Amino acid sequence: MTTTQPAVGLAPEDAATYAEWFACLADPTRVRLLHTVATHPGEITVGALTEAVGVSQSTCSHHLRKLADVGFVRMRKEGTATLVSVNQACCTGLPHAADAVMGTIVTRPCCPTDLPADVTVRPLTDDDWPDVRRIYGEGIATGNATFETETPSRRTLEAKWLPDHRWVAVLDGRVAGWAAATAVSARECYSGVAETSVYVGEDFRGRGVGKTLLHRQVTAADAGGLWTLQTGIFPENRASIALHHSAGFRTVGVRERIAQHHGVWRDTVMLERRATTGTAC
Repeated sequence: MTTTQPAVGLAPEDAATYAEWFACLADPTRVRLLHTVATHPGEITVGALTEAVGVSQSTCSHHLRKLADVGFVRMRKEGTATLVSVNQACCTGLPHAADAVMGTIVTRPCCPTDLPADVTVRPLTDDDWPDVRRIYGEGIATGNATFETETPSRRTLEAKWLPDHRWVAVLDGRVAGWAAATAVSARECYSGVAETSVYVGEDFRGRGVGKTLLHRQVTAADAGGLWTLQTGIFPENRASIALHHSAGFRTVGVRERIAQHHGVWRDTVMLERRATTGTAC
């Protein structure tokens, strides 16, 4: 028997913060000022802003104070000049707020608990490799799972996948899917950052296999000291994006025309999940 996780809505304190931000940007002059500051390399003077936007200095100063009060910009004096710069946190915070309001991200800490009772997940064994490569090939065939055009060899996958973060899902006595994590860098400072992959066999899609695999992947990552998981997904693969959002991943941004796939430039949506315990607190 499974239970359904209660819906997680927008927290009242977040809603209040976002409303304040959006209210500040309800004036077109402020929008233009913020855009000018954000796209200017380094700091810019109030005088230069006045000329760029085409308003009086008093009007410019008035709107800048509103932007500063909310935290969109920072202002400091240097002699008689006032220098303005963008608050870099807003470059990610503001898009995140819009995504949160529109429901394209989910701010739950881990992942759904309503896992199907008939799907089990265990560590990958040597006997699983034929099934793993077959399922990889089925993902490639969809055209929206990976930039790979041929199934990588077992040697290639074994060399890059972290040994303690390789999982297979079993359903009806068959390997139905797999999940794995790859270190993003050999540098020590990134030792807790991994790129994740989740693949479900074509005969098992829509049965909760991906959800169960991702649950094991993120909980094992938390327990194993991985503080950030990241993944890149084609925008067309909306089911995978929604699945990762439900597991606590957030959309970081879109990498436009990041690589060619069968001769066509394609975008990927970059998502990441921060661990809920240990060094990520």
